[in-house]
Amino acid sequence: MIQAHYNGESVFSNSNEAFSLYEKSRLGEKIGGRIEYLHVEALFLIGERKMEVFYGKKKLGFNELIAKIKRKDKGVEGKLVVFSDLRKKGYIVKTALKFGAEFRVYERGVKPGEDHAKWIVYVVRENEQLKWHDFAGKNRIAHSTKKNLLVAIVDEERDISYYEVEWKKL
Repeated sequence: MIQAHYNGESVFSNSNEAFSLYEKSRLGEKIGGRIEYLHVEALFLIGERKMEVFYGKKKLGFNELIAKIKRKDKGVEGKLVVFSDLRKKGYIVKTALKFGAEFRVYERGVKPGEDHAKWIVYVVRENEQLKWHDFAGKNRIAHSTKKNLLVAIVDEERDISYYEVEWKKL
């Protein structure tokens, strides 16, 4: 079990278990002698019973941690649903903040650094409006970085519909 800490901003661990899991499955990022986790990675690992998170000396349960994260990221629940689904399907999922999307996703068997991600993922709640201008911009970024855009629409029952956008030359 990974022992991790939350400092109000990030979740991190310097345990052997964290480094071992990173090497095996690429969960987290090696930064400054420790493994730092995206919020959805930490929530996913807590849900899978592979991580305990402490805030100071207090152990945070899943609901306590997600409540703290939701104060800063209202969309964390939708992102977690998509992240968990993709991880359980065998994909490596990393942040795509610099691409203006939630995640970049690697084909099964491909590790970050060995090859480029195939998709950037934009998570949308079913009742949200996606403006054409935003969609076009995200698609242009995906194309310019040689990735396909994957729009993940999460409904009220937490079911996900994926729509892949790719460019075709005619």
